[in-house]
Amino acid sequence: MITARLHEDWTAIPDEARGCAAALGNFDGVHLGHAHLVHTLHSARPDLPLAVVTFDPHPRELFRPQDPPFRLTLSAEKRAALEALGVRHVFQIRFDEAFSQMSAERFVEDVLCNGLGLKHVACGPDFAFGHRRGGDVSFLSERSAELGMGFTPVQALSDAAGPYSSSRIRRLLQDGYPERAAEELGRPWFIRGEVQHGDKRGRLLGFPTANIPLGRHLEPARGVYAVTVRLPGGQTRPGVANIGRRPTIDDGQESRLEVNLFDFEGDLYGQTLSVALHRMLRAEKRFAGLDALKEQITQDAAQARAVLDEELLGH
Repeated sequence: MITARLHEDWTAIPDEARGCAAALGNFDGVHLGHAHLVHTLHSARPDLPLAVVTFDPHPRELFRPQDPPFRLTLSAEKRAALEALGVRHVFQIRFDEAFSQMSAERFVEDVLCNGLGLKHVACGPDFAFGHRRGGDVSFLSERSAELGMGFTPVQALSDAAGPYSSSRIRRLLQDGYPERAAEELGRPWFIRGEVQHGDKRGRLLGFPTANIPLGRHLEPARGVYAVTVRLPGGQTRPGVANIGRRPTIDDGQESRLEVNLFDFEGDLYGQTLSVALHRMLRAEKRFAGLDALKEQITQDAAQARAVLDEELLGH
């Protein structure tokens, strides 16, 4: 099993991590289009260790900090998904104000060539880099050749709706179609986070929930979902989850993920869970009172079990 090594300081790369073939990009979501880029690079240079050059935080988080959170994957999930594609080294460059001022020329020569010691690079047609996105595919092709690095331009993977993209997957999730997002990701989309103490209302309703803040993750459509939950030990349990502001209980201003694991007894506080969204069951709504809410939650749980059973049989 390949374990992808994470390198966060491009100025101090160990000798054993130099000489790779690297795909360049943000890789938010690590979707089928990203997998196509990585596989194409590996086919071009199967003799070299496979690597990825990516950035954290996402440049949009630096340039548009007022935007709501939009990330499909954070650093740990991104690395795990890249590892599953056979990537051995993840060069994660800190994208801060100083780095954003670096010219395209310096990025190719100082970072890719001298800093990381890459032998070959690949990118998709929309990859742009350097101060004010001054570098593009043709610039990278020209400069990498002059510096003795190989270069493979990779056409975007497309379907009838156009190129696969992170923004397209975000729209599917915001429109309430996690099953369609999963098709484009190549796996279910999940939110990973630490269980925090809530107000214990779920327990009073007979449905104890694990409360997980969305953090920097994209907020999908608010409502109730059939989910599976991966526990820290690797075990996966079915469940039902609510994403939203709980209008019947407190009209909160902060959306959160609350998940009820079926037939589960145990303390999850402080543990990190991965909650995969399989199907949206209904939109968030306000109920007349707690009794009506409790009755609806019972129906939601039964529907979630049916959906997950059907999905299991379908596979």
